[in-house]
Amino acid sequence: MYEPGDSLISIISDNYSVLQSLGCFGISLGFGDKSVKEVCESQHVDTHTFLTVINFTINGYLNNEDIDKVSISTLLHYLEASHAYYLDFELPFIRTGLSEALNDGDSVARLIMKLYDEYAHAIRSHMLYEERTVFPYVKALERGELPNNYNIETFSKHHVQIDRKLHELKNIIIKYLPSDGLHNNQLTAILYDIYNCERWLTEHSQVEDRIFIPAIRHLQDQLHKNDVSLRISNMINQKPDSDSMLSDREKDVIVSLVQGMTNKEIADHLNISTNTVLTHRRNIARKLQIHSPAGLTIYAIVNNLVDISTVKL
Repeated sequence: MYEPGDSLISIISDNYSVLQSLGCFGISLGFGDKSVKEVCESQHVDTHTFLTVINFTINGYLNNEDIDKVSISTLLHYLEASHAYYLDFELPFIRTGLSEALNDGDSVARLIMKLYDEYAHAIRSHMLYEERTVFPYVKALERGELPNNYNIETFSKHHVQIDRKLHELKNIIIKYLPSDGLHNNQLTAILYDIYNCERWLTEHSQVEDRIFIPAIRHLQDQLHKNDVSLRISNMINQKPDSDSMLSDREKDVIVSLVQGMTNKEIADHLNISTNTVLTHRRNIARKLQIHSPAGLTIYAIVNNLVDISTVKL
């Protein structure tokens, strides 16, 4: 496992693939023999997040404490830069090389280009979805906001690897596409790029699954807890006459609900119709902006409508 005091050039010498990660983290070359910590601090990159990603992609090392301490902004920058590298450079670069290595007049070659374009379209759509939906949601969480129209579980359930077409493409080239000496060299070179691309895409997906999603889930849960605490605090600190907006009958309905009565039981207890109970419940929800039994229970306790010792928590 690599540590903050290790020389960054030594890590690169051991694993040249780290070079690509450097660019995505925004780390420029020319850092001499500095340690990872020295390089990261001088280039404004969170050291812990950098090492968490590097140790995971190289050694498969990861624990929950690593995830809880990552910098969301650094990780998000890494993923956004990874997308830019892949969409703006890697995909066009491979397509150009593939086109040059294939015979335009060959029908199999045309089908291979079509297969590659389908793959490129799928990966572009996938990454653009993340950039337009997932990343803005994460940035809102960073600002302390908690959007109610999305959550990280939605992304997690639908996040799948989409490199199957790329795997299929390189196998077809190897198995079925004959070529002369010059084209063979070009195809060999482009196949090498495709293999590297496939490995990078797998690592990218794993970083999202194993680091990004858990880190965002942790942040999301913390904001949920803070939001609930704030709501309860607001209830506790409200003015003594804050429940004066409720009628006595509406207070009776709340007490009955807190005691676990059904609408029918409340109607019988208060000698009113079930429809009247429903009307009272709608008015209570509208006035208090509280819709859950748990919320009403807290409201009733805070406003001394019931004794907490009589409530089943």
